[in-house]
Amino acid sequence: MTEKIGVLGKKTSRRTDVERIVVTPLPTVHGKFRAYGYVDHERGVEQVALVHGDPGAEDVLTRLHSECLTGDAFGSQHCECGAQLVSALGHVADHGSGVVVYLRGHEGRGIGLLAKLRAMALQAEGLDTVEANLALGLPVDARDYGVAARILDDLGVRSVRLMSNNPRKREALVRHGIRVAEQVPLLIPPCESNITYLRTKRERLDHHLPHLDAMAHVSFGP
Repeated sequence: MTEKIGVLGKKTSRRTDVERIVVTPLPTVHGKFRAYGYVDHERGVEQVALVHGDPGAEDVLTRLHSECLTGDAFGSQHCECGAQLVSALGHVADHGSGVVVYLRGHEGRGIGLLAKLRAMALQAEGLDTVEANLALGLPVDARDYGVAARILDDLGVRSVRLMSNNPRKREALVRHGIRVAEQVPLLIPPCESNITYLRTKRERLDHHLPHLDAMAHVSFGP
C-alpha cells in the first residue's frame, strides 16, 4: 500500500504496482533535471523519469526511452539508441521543460541483454533484426508501456508531444489513457553500421524514418 495526498489534503491509501520512492536533483551536461525513482512491484524493476522545468499536464514534450546498455552506455553504432537518448535530453532542455522516462527491462525490445547480443550475432551473419529474434524463438517486440503510462500519470501528465518514430509507442500510450497530441520525429543520421538496421525498422516495424529516403541508393561499402 502507498500513501497518496487526496482532495482537501486528506491522505488516502491505495495499492499501486508502480510506486514513487524518491525525487532528487540531477544536474546533467544537458541541464538541470529532477530524477523520479520508482519501483515496478509487478515486475520487480526499478524505473526512473527525468523531469526538466515545469512540464505541466498538457502536451508535455516526452520521450519514452527503452533501455539499451550497448547504445546508451557503450556508444554502440549498431543502433541509434544512444544518440536518441542524448538528443531527447537536449530537446527537453532546449524546450525548457519535459520528461524522459527511461524504461528498464526493455533491453533488446524486451528480450533481455544476452538474447539481444545473440540476435546481434545472427545479424552479423546476415539476418535482419526481425529475423534474428524469430530465429531465436523470441518475440519481435516484447515491450510493454503500461509502466510508462503510470509514471506519467503519477507526474500529472495527461497528454504528451511524444518524441518517437515508433507508431506502436503512440498506440500503447493511448491504450493506457495518455493522450498523444503530436508525434515528434527523433531522427538520427545513419552510419555504415546501422543503416541496414534502420531500413529494417522502417520496412518491417513501421517506424517513421523519412530521412532514409535521401539515402535509398547510398552504400557505405567500399
